[in-house]
Amino acid sequence: MRDSDVPIRASILRGLPAVVTSVGGPGEKFLAAYGVDERLTAQQDTFVSVRLVEKVLEDAAAQLDVPDFGLRMAAQQDLHVLGPLAIAMENSRTVGEALECASRYLSVLSPALSHEVIPDPLDNPGVLAIRYASTTGTASPQAIDYGLGMVHRVVTLVTGGSYGLRSVQLPHPALAPETAYRDHFGAEVAFDCDRAALRMPRQLLDVPVSGGNEILRDIAVDYLESHFGHEEVPVSDLVTAILEGQPGPDQPDLAKVARLLSLHPRTLQRLLAVEGVGFKDLVDLVRREQARKLITTTDLAFTRIAVRVGLREQSSLTRAVQRWFGTSPSDLRRTARDQPR
Repeated sequence: MRDSDVPIRASILRGLPAVVTSVGGPGEKFLAAYGVDERLTAQQDTFVSVRLVEKVLEDAAAQLDVPDFGLRMAAQQDLHVLGPLAIAMENSRTVGEALECASRYLSVLSPALSHEVIPDPLDNPGVLAIRYASTTGTASPQAIDYGLGMVHRVVTLVTGGSYGLRSVQLPHPALAPETAYRDHFGAEVAFDCDRAALRMPRQLLDVPVSGGNEILRDIAVDYLESHFGHEEVPVSDLVTAILEGQPGPDQPDLAKVARLLSLHPRTLQRLLAVEGVGFKDLVDLVRREQARKLITTTDLAFTRIAVRVGLREQSSLTRAVQRWFGTSPSDLRRTARDQPR
């Protein structure tokens, strides 16, 4: 089992079909070949594995003969792929505050990602660096280009334009002509370095973020702190997101979820117990919400709903709905339709 099987939000692949199409590729069919529905990339609470994302990026670069594919993904990506973290960053008081927020909460996107401000690798006292890394230690070159390219794009958006980037360091050989890197970053790029980093003026930390709204920032930070104010996203939140992202008969069992999180099943059970919940409890909660939504907002037959939420037959759904809501599926649907709109 590889460390890169840890989860990452599927939104990181947002825009990939458009990039593929722009270079003459098969668009959304490219993602479908990896079992990913493009619609999932528009959702904030759907996860795939880091390993899958790395494979998609590397395969796209090789099969489409586009060696700067990771950079192209970064260039088209929207800041709001970061969800509530984007709101907190773009409404921070200063660039330094925005970068500190990213360092603290980047795990919201994936526990595999790390971002921090460090002293200048070239020991210039007037310069600092933003280091980007994968905590798995196995990040592919295209994934690194995409990740550091995204950091550059985020800083550019937060500062409102050019931010005085001095140079870029990458830990792998050039994947594309060096001009592609210079055009993307607008600065010189060094390869085969010890880290992936952006070097910039130290005074950038004190630059105000243009157009920031302190109230929005506080709301976003309060949300991040209450939901993700830990070294990593709560394990129960990750498990819930994985279950929600793979409904129906393909909903993963304990062993599969543990593999996605690079944990032994017993370890996963122990971590969930610390958070006061069991795996079966989470499955039941996710199934309950999925069933409620399908019963009350669609006309699907109950037999189909039973399959969609991972139950064997309609009678199982009937018993579950009775336990959850104290009524039958028919009455639950009827009551929902009788509600004034």
